[in-house]
Amino acid sequence: MALTTARTRTNSPAAGAPPRTAPGALPGLATAAAGVAVAWVVHLLVPAVPMLTAAVVLGIAAAHAPGVRTWVRGAARPGLTLAGKRLMRIGVVLLGLKLGLDDVLGLGWATVAMVIAVVAATFAGTLWLGRRLGLRGDQPLLIATGYSICGASAIGAVSEVSGSDEEDVATSVALVTLCGTLAIAVLPLLHHPLGLDDAQFGRWVGAGVHDVGQVVATAQTAGPAALTDAVLVKLMRVALLAPLVAAVAVSVRRRRRGPVKASGKRPPLVPLFVLGFLAMVVVRTTGWVPATGLDLAAHAQELLLAAALFGLGSAVHLPSLVRTGGRVAALGLCSWVVIAGASYGGVLLTT
Repeated sequence: MALTTARTRTNSPAAGAPPRTAPGALPGLATAAAGVAVAWVVHLLVPAVPMLTAAVVLGIAAAHAPGVRTWVRGAARPGLTLAGKRLMRIGVVLLGLKLGLDDVLGLGWATVAMVIAVVAATFAGTLWLGRRLGLRGDQPLLIATGYSICGASAIGAVSEVSGSDEEDVATSVALVTLCGTLAIAVLPLLHHPLGLDDAQFGRWVGAGVHDVGQVVATAQTAGPAALTDAVLVKLMRVALLAPLVAAVAVSVRRRRRGPVKASGKRPPLVPLFVLGFLAMVVVRTTGWVPATGLDLAAHAQELLLAAALFGLGSAVHLPSLVRTGGRVAALGLCSWVVIAGASYGGVLLTT
């Protein structure tokens, strides 16, 4: 957090000078919009690749492509950082419109308990192992969050209250996106060898794959029944984002009870965007929003998250990632095994 604060002070205008944040952000926001457009085209050409996954990969590519990386690391950086933070918050709020309380209750209490247990085991196990491996900064916390809840969206939400360094966020997003993308190819191959029927396969995918788009891409290979169950179970995991972010905020506040920072601020117990997420869940439950409104919100949410993930991807620095690559990869593989195994056992016990 100190590193982030120092950077912010360095880039801030002199006292009394007019703020330059908005004009400085325009080049980066335009770059993010262009990245989203390309990601959308990639998804149209290869439907198996979710647009959000394509956006992250394109952001990483842009950060290292000759002739483009200078722009991404220079003039476009303020806007790309803004996209990775502010647009991520708005996207998380709109994500709440995908989930109604009736959907959660419709899963049955056994399935709800299974999802909570899988999330808790994955989060605790990944966090513990990441610290044992000596990963830098908030990487263990962010990777644990991404694997257990909903991939890059959860990482972005938790990083907002933990004050995580941008490089830690970018590295965690890259790892979770890579493993989620591999799941699209690997899990369908295990459908029948593991003895799962279509509905069970869908629940396994929903409980074990990270991003919503990756869940859809994986589960649709087994038909509509699998896809429906996968999305419902996945959205139950998304619902756990709010209490997790609140718990992280409480933990951060406790760590900062000593000397108050120069800003004099501590993270709120429940961040505003998390309250917005919960409010959207309530709105969805009431049934006030027509189907066309929900469709528009879903498209807006995907575009906003794609822009945010492009911005986060553009902050990935592969040489730095390589220095801890072995430990990061080991944590990713172990966490993947934990969530896949726990969710498989949970599905067998509850169906």
